[in-house]
Amino acid sequence: MNETCNIAARLPELARERPDQIAIRCPGKPAANGMAAYDVTLDYRTLDARSDAIAAGLAAHGIGRGVRAVVMVRPGPEFFLLMFALFKIGAVPVLVDPGIDKRALKQCLDEAQPQAFIGIPLAQFARVLLGWARSAKLTVTVGRRWGWGGTTLARIEADGAGAGSQLAATAPDDTAAILFTSGSTGVPKGVVYRHRHFVGQVELLRNAFGMQPGGIDLPTFPPFALFDPALGLTSVIPDMDPTRPGSADPRKLHDAIARFGVTQLFGSPALMRVLAEHGQPLPTVTRATSAGAPVPPQIVSKIRSLMPAEGQFWTPYGATECLPVAVIEGRELVDTREATEAGAGTCVGRVVAPNEVRIIAITDAPIADWNGVRELPAGEVGEITVVGPTTTDSYFNRPQATAAAKIREVLADGNERIVHRMGDVGWFDVEGRLWFCGRKTHRVETAAGPLYTEQVEPVFNTVAGVRRTALVGVGALGQQVPVLCYELLPGADAAAVESQLRLLGASRSALAGIGTFLRHPEFPVDIRHNAKIGREKLAVWAQAQLG
Repeated sequence: MNETCNIAARLPELARERPDQIAIRCPGKPAANGMAAYDVTLDYRTLDARSDAIAAGLAAHGIGRGVRAVVMVRPGPEFFLLMFALFKIGAVPVLVDPGIDKRALKQCLDEAQPQAFIGIPLAQFARVLLGWARSAKLTVTVGRRWGWGGTTLARIEADGAGAGSQLAATAPDDTAAILFTSGSTGVPKGVVYRHRHFVGQVELLRNAFGMQPGGIDLPTFPPFALFDPALGLTSVIPDMDPTRPGSADPRKLHDAIARFGVTQLFGSPALMRVLAEHGQPLPTVTRATSAGAPVPPQIVSKIRSLMPAEGQFWTPYGATECLPVAVIEGRELVDTREATEAGAGTCVGRVVAPNEVRIIAITDAPIADWNGVRELPAGEVGEITVVGPTTTDSYFNRPQATAAAKIREVLADGNERIVHRMGDVGWFDVEGRLWFCGRKTHRVETAAGPLYTEQVEPVFNTVAGVRRTALVGVGALGQQVPVLCYELLPGADAAAVESQLRLLGASRSALAGIGTFLRHPEFPVDIRHNAKIGREKLAVWAQAQLG
């Protein structure tokens, strides 16, 4: 019989090996000083036992192996108990960012065709009022149940009390979860995660960053905390709105870091900017990780200066569909800053083994078979593709999106594998490092040739007074007019900044075609990380400005 492949399989082992180690700390109610009390905790013994009880209760109420269940629960003990319970019984949790446009959210839930809906009262109320997830006939309320039927999580746990271990014999290819992308370039897509993808992710994270049991993690993107128990870490869930990391209170983050001796933290570039601008040292943090968008070199430099001398700042490259793909440590990233600011793109480092990354000629058309690609040599910009243990193979109920992003490859031994098209453009240097040049859909196709956002914007970001820039194209592909939108830092002289932008553009032959500069009050950004710029919306705005 094949060994069970399940991300929750490590939890019973940790309950035996480290029963009293805190697995998760949650903020709880504010203390007298306004900071979180962090009085809500789950040790490994309790997390394992209670998730067993909830798993048994869910199964008794019809939510068992293979059942798709939407989970709309705030990041707290109930969220983690539920997720591990669902993994244990082989059910399929469906996660969607609740902050996305409500029409897109309804479309995502309709596509997922869930049989169950687990949520807080507000989510259940919205489900009834807005007609979310009509396919869900089983409902569980985390909190007080009102007039929408179903049962409560408290009842579920009580019904499963004392049932013992509930770990199902899930196979590597069994569906483990459906995780929706952030939707930064359109309606979010449901990525089908199989149990082998989660297990592979844990191994790659452990090997890439040298994570050891016993560390204290501050994961400011709560779903990442699900990996901590498999790595034997303690998660301290920060007191912040996870959908607004750019607005987090740095005092509350520092309070948690200092109180519990946080050794590692994960945050989007927007959150790292908050900590960098706050400027308070991070003496216990020996590993910081940031992902979701390119991290500005000046932010990397500042955070590293706040960490201990031996501290490491990692910026993994990847996506919901495949993570991590490549990694680079802050020292090397800072060393490549000059090249980035000269138009090379952003260095995202070396490929994480055993991933295989290849650059192919850019096309917007689907590619059914690897025989239909033209692979490019080092030094040439093309589309980034990856295949490896975390490479997902489909989107749920999105056959067109799957066809556009996946390539079937037949190997010499007759075996097949799925190659994922990242939707990003980039190139390899002679040292084997991968450079990111932007999203494929964000390239600006001018009459003189293509311009790539991550090769253009860092050049203009060097102008004093500029907060950030965004390149967009106006007009038909092949004849687009490149427009550089920019934000100002507080107190900056708008006229002087625009003059410097024009001078810089005129001085670089590669940028000579950029002659339109538009100041924008505040760029739209993605809901998940507050870091990816909404260039589609900016392009519409730029078109309106130009008439």
